[in-house]
Order: sequence, then structure tokens, then C-alpha cells
Amino acid sequence: MWTFIASLVLAHHERWDGCGYPYGLAQEAIPLGARILAIVDSYDAMTGSRPYRRSLSPAEARAEVRRCAGSAYDPQIVDAFLQMDTIDPLSWPW
Repeated sequence: MWTFIASLVLAHHERWDGCGYPYGLAQEAIPLGARILAIVDSYDAMTGSRPYRRSLSPAEARAEVRRCAGSAYDPQIVDAFLQMDTIDPLSWPW
């Protein structure tokens, strides 16, 4: 199981258009879980505070995810992600 999870984490920087890394995989060659993880990770990064930039609002982050459909992200996964009623940040207990 850990090998499977590691393979998804490794591939989550691949891009739908093949311009990602580490292998330059494109479209369905990218594991489905990695395609999902790429969107979730990016959305979390966009809406989280960083020392070098302000966080985006959920609406701004959703618009950016939509803009990148077909280039960075699988368009079908983007559609499913954006159809969710709410996309709430995780609340860590610590």
C-alpha cells in the first residue's frame, strides 16, 4: 500500500499536457489518484497563507483551477472538483 501511495505522491506534479515532472507523463498515463492529488494540493496551496504572497479566496482559487483545466489538470477531474458544494480547508487539531 505504501508503494502505491508513494507512486501517487511522486506523480502529483505531472501535468495533463505532459509538461510536468519527474517523468513528463501526460493525460491518462498519469495515475488517476495523482491527477486528483494535483488539484487538491494546488487548491490547498492557493488558499493557504504563504510568507511570500497572500492566500487566494476560495472563489479565486476555483477560478485558477478552472483556468488550468486541460493544461495542468485533467478537465474531467476539474469539473468534478468544482461541482462539489463546499471545498473546506482542513482543520488540524494541533
